[in-house]
Amino acid sequence: MRKLLTLAAGLVVGLALMVTPAGAVTGNFEKDFEHQYVGLIVFYDADGAFMWRCSGSLIAPTVFLTAGHCTEQDAAESPVSARVWFRQDAGVEFNGVIDPDTGYPETCITNDPGRVDDVCVTSHTLYDYGFDNFAGFPNHRDVGIAILDTPVTTLGLASLPAPNLLTTTAASTKKNDIWLTSSGYGISQVKPAVVSFRERLMVDGYVVNLHNSLTDGFNIQSTANPGGGKGGTCSGDSGGPVLLQGTNTIVGVTSFGLNANCKGLDFSYRIDQPDVLAWIAAHSS
Repeated sequence: MRKLLTLAAGLVVGLALMVTPAGAVTGNFEKDFEHQYVGLIVFYDADGAFMWRCSGSLIAPTVFLTAGHCTEQDAAESPVSARVWFRQDAGVEFNGVIDPDTGYPETCITNDPGRVDDVCVTSHTLYDYGFDNFAGFPNHRDVGIAILDTPVTTLGLASLPAPNLLTTTAASTKKNDIWLTSSGYGISQVKPAVVSFRERLMVDGYVVNLHNSLTDGFNIQSTANPGGGKGGTCSGDSGGPVLLQGTNTIVGVTSFGLNANCKGLDFSYRIDQPDVLAWIAAHSS
């Protein structure tokens, strides 16, 4: 993982101190058969070797939205291609070599015509919004896009928000009344042992803060406390959508957490920023 914050990307380790990349859905999660546009994305180097995995959302037939720390293009080791599976159980039979049903994490197998979600596509065009190992934090620009080689038209699409949607909503209601749903394929338990189903799971939580030293209008701080039916994200959920509850509107992408055990608070990078929406539009054509 990175060295400042703990990212949620599905790397072997997470960021060391203060903030860690987000990971898998934890707490009171349930299997997510609802958001079929949410996919598991795996990244590869120039030799085709596995690098890491994240989550993300289809926002146009060939545009897959994820986190910038997943697609970062100017790092010492940057991915050059990716593969996205949309099955809810995309990697559950992974045996260390290959999932016999889906081909995860090495290839695409789509041989179940009875499953609408049995979709797998590749990408050879990756962008990031200037993410640079959390430089400029809290505006660490943690947004990425994968342009798919083949359009996906059977799974529906997530919606982008209106500019400043969360700011407008928070001005007319209490932050704790803004409920969110997170979806992703990340780790579901860290202690006493790491548990990763590699299934799309979802959890609900609510906004805690939009304007403190860790958010400052760029990030969403939300609760990951399992009390009251809530849950949170963990490694592998990075890039997965944070939706306004009951809608398909993405207000953030899972970005980082404050501890490697995926407890307490979650942080997602806000998509409703006008500059972010303009960047997504410019790189989606």
